[in-house]
Amino acid sequence: MEGVTDWVMRDLLTSLGGIDFCVTEFLRVTDQLLPDSVFEKNCPELKTGSRTRAGTPVFIQLLGGQVAPLAENAARAVELGALGIDLNFGCPAKTVNRHDGGASLLKSTDRIFNIVSAVRTKVPPHIPVTAKIRLGFDHPEACLENAKAITAAGASWLTVHCRTKTDGYKPPAFWEWIPKIRAVTPIEIVTNGEIWNTADFQKCHSIAQTNNYMIGRGAIRDPFIFTKIKNALNPNLEPNEKIPGHLILNFYQASCLHVNDHFAVTRTKGWLKQLSFVQPHIKDMFDEIKILEKPTDFRRHLESYFTN
Repeated sequence: MEGVTDWVMRDLLTSLGGIDFCVTEFLRVTDQLLPDSVFEKNCPELKTGSRTRAGTPVFIQLLGGQVAPLAENAARAVELGALGIDLNFGCPAKTVNRHDGGASLLKSTDRIFNIVSAVRTKVPPHIPVTAKIRLGFDHPEACLENAKAITAAGASWLTVHCRTKTDGYKPPAFWEWIPKIRAVTPIEIVTNGEIWNTADFQKCHSIAQTNNYMIGRGAIRDPFIFTKIKNALNPNLEPNEKIPGHLILNFYQASCLHVNDHFAVTRTKGWLKQLSFVQPHIKDMFDEIKILEKPTDFRRHLESYFTN
């Protein structure tokens, strides 16, 4: 998720446990090889074995519509240390789609095949090449041919966001398409879309019956969603549902370093708002802090709240 799941958020979420692997924000590929500095800014984990500090593997996600540049950039990412390459055919953003990226590719099964095949050929065999799609651009039936093409092109696994591009993020997610996709491809299918809590997961799992699930927005709202789900599957695990204050302070401080102080204020407010939906102790604090604009005031209030 662009602008959300950067290294700061990846570091925080994986530190709480329950995440088996994650992907970067997408790198937009046009007609040339990106500088090494772009890869390293997008994925600073390249310097630590492509793993977060918690040891969680990070794949680099690429987005674009041109075959050769995508393949060249995938190969370069691997040379720099990427553990895997994820290809984004699911982003519904209008700007991205107007520039021949993301979900716009869902209208052309042949182009999807050519991209995945070229990347698979260019990347060493032991490096996973994965893809993410939506059910289709306008019609969900497209997912079946696209899944078969991605399989034939050599993808290691396929993540499916269970809505079309035109559906956007409007509920519901149509999980019932997952068994249909599984019937036409032998590769691992990862189910994604509209999993906000354990109850959603259990309902989704009862329908999709996959071994793996990807959660995006639900993890921003509830960083413990992964451990909660694993606790539900294994009652012997110890639950932990209150996010430590020092992690919120660290998130703010890391965001300051990542961009700047004003960005960190806006970003931390946005995250605290999401947290307030499931963390009652955050709501009162958020109501007080949301009106603050100066970074010095904001930081002082955070420190006062979480260190007292």
